[in-house]
Amino acid sequence: MFKSAVYSEPFLNELHSKPIEKPTPHKSIPSTLIRKKPLDLPNLDETQIIRHFHHLSQMNFGVDTGIYPLGSCTMKYNPRINEVISNWDKFSCIHPYQDESTVQGTLQMMYELEQMLKEITGMYAFSLQPAAGAHGEFLGMILTKQYHTSKNESDRINVIVPDTAHGTNPASASMAGYNVIELPSTKDGAVDVDVLEKTINDKTACFMLTNPNTLGIFESDIDEIARIVHDAGSLLYYDGANMNAIMGKARPGDMGFDIVHLNLHKTFATPHGGGGPGSGPVGVGKKLEQFLPIPRVIKKKENYHLSNDFKESIGKIKQFYGNVSVLLKAYCYITLMGGNGLKEASEVAVLNANYMKEKILQKGSYELPFRSLRKHEFVLSCESLLKKKGIRAMDIAKHLLDNGVHPPTVYFPLIVKEALMIEPTETESKYDLDCYIETLCKIADEDTEKIKDSPYNTPVRRVNEVDATKKPVLTWNQI
Repeated sequence: MFKSAVYSEPFLNELHSKPIEKPTPHKSIPSTLIRKKPLDLPNLDETQIIRHFHHLSQMNFGVDTGIYPLGSCTMKYNPRINEVISNWDKFSCIHPYQDESTVQGTLQMMYELEQMLKEITGMYAFSLQPAAGAHGEFLGMILTKQYHTSKNESDRINVIVPDTAHGTNPASASMAGYNVIELPSTKDGAVDVDVLEKTINDKTACFMLTNPNTLGIFESDIDEIARIVHDAGSLLYYDGANMNAIMGKARPGDMGFDIVHLNLHKTFATPHGGGGPGSGPVGVGKKLEQFLPIPRVIKKKENYHLSNDFKESIGKIKQFYGNVSVLLKAYCYITLMGGNGLKEASEVAVLNANYMKEKILQKGSYELPFRSLRKHEFVLSCESLLKKKGIRAMDIAKHLLDNGVHPPTVYFPLIVKEALMIEPTETESKYDLDCYIETLCKIADEDTEKIKDSPYNTPVRRVNEVDATKKPVLTWNQI
């Protein structure tokens, strides 16, 4: 325990009698930059300061505060044991330039995590370097380009994406130098196989697909899709953002995917939001394995090494070896859950989503476009509310804040008008699901003008969404 210091009375008297010396500006500071008068800082005691910053923390919302059903973001609870382990100094106090012999535990963790991800996805090999999902997508596109270049097929310049794709898919393909072709969905919200067959050709490098897609619909024609893509000499890319729906139930490798990225900071319960940190490992089939980034973690006898001995590798895509703390948290999560636990997590995530969907639809205030059966998430439409009462999806989202819960993703995917995209995850209780359902349905019946002017109870009232995007306030002196 810490003991309070005990000072003698003469010492205290001497301390209090000393004049406070005025700091002298350093000689190197130009006179024009020297402050002419003291800063006007508030004189606060420690209690006031602590309460101020604690209050600021209460003004933010996170998964520890309440249900956070952001569709396609999988904001599940993050077990604290993973945070504790990732802060052990044996992991957190090492340096990437240390000799391999001194970081064997970390290298072993990374090696074993790769084996786990291979088993979960059915892929042949993995790279743990990408710093986030979009970074993994970009790596996937670079691997695609390298693969076709090795086959003297540099004229494959097109990448196909469905109209339900995450926005990062076309962005990643475009950044890698590809032309992006959008594929329309069927009336059921799935890939139109006939249109795909007519669209794909010898100029196509890759087809990027999320399964289940962003509507929460599983692509039941995936075997036929894989056949069409491979018959055309193209690659099939798996956006793993929705992997939380199928862990332990189905594997992308078994579906015929050639490249997979995973969002460890979503699916495997490592905290995300606010810009990071993230991790987006990329897995590949055997024909792409030689192109993976270096260094790669290999095992020789009982020791682990970082190997650069891969002549056809595309090289490094990130400084050092990836976001190791995120890798470690995912490793802990997978180890604690085990295969059966991951399978159960997917089952409960799907159960929770379909329970919410059915309960909400029974009230009749919202519609569900496309196929009824969903996986881990579902997308409602507020179009009828807009027509009847002039209430938009954004109005619903803002008023949910007044009710103390976080809104879902809005206006995505774009093929659903006035979309509310809801993903409850497996870590929410039935009580929380019921409360959210009740709140969402209650709002639809409230006074129109009241809803349109919400939120009322948040630190910041409704902002102009267009100005917030086009005229952002980036510094304090713009206020």
